[in-house]
Amino acid sequence: MAANSATPPVITFLSDYGHIDEFVGVCHGVIVRRCPVARVIDLTHVIPRHDVRAGAIMLRSALPFLPTGVHLAVVDPRVGAQTRRAVALRTERDNMLVGPDNGLLMPAAERLGGVVEAVDIGNSPECLQPVSHTFHGRDIFAPVAAALAAGEPLSAVGAALPVEELRRMGLPSAHLADGALVVHVLRCDTFGNLILDATEEQLATVGPQLGDTVAVRHAGAAHTARYVTTFAEVAPGELLIYEDATRTVALAVNRGSAAELLGVVPDDELLVRPA
Repeated sequence: MAANSATPPVITFLSDYGHIDEFVGVCHGVIVRRCPVARVIDLTHVIPRHDVRAGAIMLRSALPFLPTGVHLAVVDPRVGAQTRRAVALRTERDNMLVGPDNGLLMPAAERLGGVVEAVDIGNSPECLQPVSHTFHGRDIFAPVAAALAAGEPLSAVGAALPVEELRRMGLPSAHLADGALVVHVLRCDTFGNLILDATEEQLATVGPQLGDTVAVRHAGAAHTARYVTTFAEVAPGELLIYEDATRTVALAVNRGSAAELLGVVPDDELLVRPA
């Protein structure tokens, strides 16, 4: 990814740093010092603090819609621990991912074709010295991401690491059971919509057609939802099931909150079947 190409190299940035402190701005500054032509796209910096799982899910959802480039992600509750590696990865589709080896990067990497090369960047020549014990985003991840954007090969920024040693994240998976689709809540967005781990193809296996009503059961409580394509197809306050913008099945309440209506939290299991 050469910095002298006609199109400026892209670095996307996701973290749980928030916007109150200077952390995000400092990382931007470190990137620009190393690769002045880089274009940095801030995906989000309000991942719930220390929630590696939420960061992994959001990163996986976003990357298929982003340009090929370097993707920097930092949700790192075990920063500084001897057993937590800092890594940079190259995927089958020639994207680079940089961040902690705690499972954060792997769902996104798998969606981009899988990891074909990995390096340990804990002692990268690109690190800012001395490396802080608690701010690896500034001293390790940002400068390595910038170096890759500037055209440095992966082999130059770290020590080769067997791909099979990378830490995976175990996420739930939708499946059929007794005529119902068993789904799990991956996350709840700011509107109270529930993003599930099922595809529309999986939903179709239990029979509903657009316009049909399905039964949704959670913790013993039963609800009904209409299978539609847009919110406007149901009345305000009505529960709907639909394919969201990331092409994942979701539950929502028109002008309301499905999370509040169903009383669910991430990882909760729901049963969906024809009404």
